[in-house]
Amino acid sequence: MSQLNEKLAVVMQQALDDAKTNMGGENASYIPFLASVPSELTGLAFVSVTGEIIQLQDADYKFAIESISKIMTLGLVLEQSGADALHSKVGAEPTGMPFNSVLAIELHQGKPLTPLVNAGAMATVSLVKATDKEQRWQQILNFQSLLANSAIALSDEVNQSEQTTNTHNRAIALLLESSGRMYSEPLEACDVYTRQCSTLFNAVELATVGATLANGGKNPCSGKQVIQAENIPHILAEMAMEGLYDTSGDWAYDVGLPGKSGVGGGLLTVIPNIGALAAFSPRLDPFGNSVRGQQMIKHVTQAMAWNLFSSKQH
Repeated sequence: MSQLNEKLAVVMQQALDDAKTNMGGENASYIPFLASVPSELTGLAFVSVTGEIIQLQDADYKFAIESISKIMTLGLVLEQSGADALHSKVGAEPTGMPFNSVLAIELHQGKPLTPLVNAGAMATVSLVKATDKEQRWQQILNFQSLLANSAIALSDEVNQSEQTTNTHNRAIALLLESSGRMYSEPLEACDVYTRQCSTLFNAVELATVGATLANGGKNPCSGKQVIQAENIPHILAEMAMEGLYDTSGDWAYDVGLPGKSGVGGGLLTVIPNIGALAAFSPRLDPFGNSVRGQQMIKHVTQAMAWNLFSSKQH
């Protein structure tokens, strides 16, 4: 282990030990499966751009990826269609509203403003080039596996739990179709979107996804170029603007790095050219972000002085 990573491992352990005493937040309750996950689970992982791995405590526990899946499908569509084509159909602006807002769509003539809210994520799924729903789904699942350097699988239990509670998302899909912003059959796109949120990752696999983004799109563990380097800044920009729902601005202010959270308790932060941190703990704040995950990553990034907005006097 390098001297840098020896220091990092110590800092990560301190961050995890401190966070374990934080009893704030609660599991997502609107999806039955998520409510049943043991709330004391806490894991932290780092993967570097050279493929070094540090993992602590529950970093091998498989959790539902949920909204973090949005950045992966965004990467797939950027690869297939290019940044300009995607940007013309799905915007790149924070909505300033909840991730499942209908009002945000209506206020902008039916155009979803970002791939990282539910409306934009479903529109992005509909842009995956495929002949039918199952081919679209398999492409997304295969792409998740390439990014994670692992055989990612759908949890039938999570998917069933999600599919029976996604009425609001189905309504959003139909609303997008009415404004010409769906590019496949809308309810099929909603179904595939729900599946992509129902795959299982552990923190090491999630950190590997982030390390791929930190490494110009080349997976440092497999050596495969998964995403073209020119598409990485677009993904990281979206994460910086909208990655933590309503608190994305606070995250940029406090941490200064692209992040993406999911209501399954996962939280990913990318440190360009260095690596990625992934945290897991199912207790969420009122906005859907892991309470302990935020605490751990803030601790580590501030201790390591990792911040894209930092500058030095010359």
